Amino acid sequence: MARLGTSIWVSAYLLRLSLEGIYAHVTKKGDATAGAVAIKLALMNGKASFFTRGYGADGKLSWHAQMEAADETQVDAALARQRRYDPDLWVIEIEDPRGRHMLDDPGLSGETED
Repeated sequence: MARLGTSIWVSAYLLRLSLEGIYAHVTKKGDATAGAVAIKLALMNGKASFFTRGYGADGKLSWHAQMEAADETQVDAALARQRRYDPDLWVIEIEDPRGRHMLDDPGLSGETED
């Protein structure tokens, strides 16, 4: 499977969220073609989660929670550490009190069929 360029995937993801009425924005742009993506989900109550994608034991690219319903300041600190480690990292912040992120939807893994 081929991977989509990161900037293309980010644009499609933001559009998908917008179509569901979910507010999201890019807080840090990374490498347009191969940058990793981190998703911060702010629950608007002082809590947040953070997700990254990676390959599972089955060899498929999927999303994994790095922190769930943690104090938002802890999530922000973890993301700041990630950004220092990976300057090509994209960070997308979603603000949704219902906790919607759409990462489980088909097609959002970032891979395409050859």
